[in-house]
Amino acid sequence: MFAFVEHWHKETSSFHLPIGEVTITLDDVASLLHLPIVGTFHSFEQLHVDNIVDMLVELLEVSAAKARAETIQCHDFYVQLSWLRDLYQMKIEACHWIVGMRAYFLYLLGCTLFANKSVTYVHVIFLDTLRDLTQIGTYAWGTVALMHMYDNLNKASKSTTR
Repeated sequence: MFAFVEHWHKETSSFHLPIGEVTITLDDVASLLHLPIVGTFHSFEQLHVDNIVDMLVELLEVSAAKARAETIQCHDFYVQLSWLRDLYQMKIEACHWIVGMRAYFLYLLGCTLFANKSVTYVHVIFLDTLRDLTQIGTYAWGTVALMHMYDNLNKASKSTTR
């Protein structure tokens, strides 16, 4: 990944390689990852930490105290992937299938499509897309994943980034 970051040029959103300029397109995302590139875009709203706690309580059915403790430990807007994994196992064992699936999907989004350089946290805002599990297939996940990758490559290619 470091080799790709070294060759990334944010001005052109492309990799400058010895063989020429290369970019990743929506068609590449659709072909390689089999993610939809057309569909609904979820509109995320700016949330306060109290809204994040409320969302965790409502959609993952954890206590407000546990939700607040997790968000405080993870700097307000994130939860640990390990916390989600444990929550998933607990909810599945208790036969809370819908809540377990939300925890699993948020974990999956944090590990794959919306991974960040911490490799241990996921932003809770993505949980809002899992409110109605029947809508998951209608979102343009490929488009958002490509945009997220471009944004992170732009940040990673700065000389000040560790």
